[in-house]
Amino acid sequence: MPDVIADGMVVAIHFTLTLDDGEVVESSAGEDPALYLHGHGNIVPGLEQALVGKGVGDRLSVSVPPELGFGEHDARGQISMPRSELPDDLELEVGEELAFDDGDGGAQPGWVTEIDDETVHIDLNPPLAGETLHFEVEVVSIRSASAEELEHGHPHGPGGHAH
Repeated sequence: MPDVIADGMVVAIHFTLTLDDGEVVESSAGEDPALYLHGHGNIVPGLEQALVGKGVGDRLSVSVPPELGFGEHDARGQISMPRSELPDDLELEVGEELAFDDGDGGAQPGWVTEIDDETVHIDLNPPLAGETLHFEVEVVSIRSASAEELEHGHPHGPGGHAH
């Protein structure tokens, strides 16, 4: 079993993510630890950088600025669409995530921020864009990734991705 976190390792962590105001955004408390494949962009860059060289049992507090988290909030990511461009039977709610064609065959997520009689307002920024992220982390386990995990770019199995 590897001693420290490095690229190509599957890492299990318990974490709590809060914002500047103390709001808990996400936590693995009471759940299985979160798994990620180190060096493959599975978690925000600032947290991944802070975990390099850490070992099982290590606990750390990490503050990640927007540029190493979900990026700065970009006002150009605010769009408005006429309701007439959306399917008539589509029922939307504020906060709902929609997927848009990104022009490269992929999907660009967007979140509904406001709805009126004629227009739907959508934010293409990630919900945590512009936020400083505060993590409390405990490293639970570290193992070498399988060839398949390295090829796919994410961990498999419990707490990871299933195919």
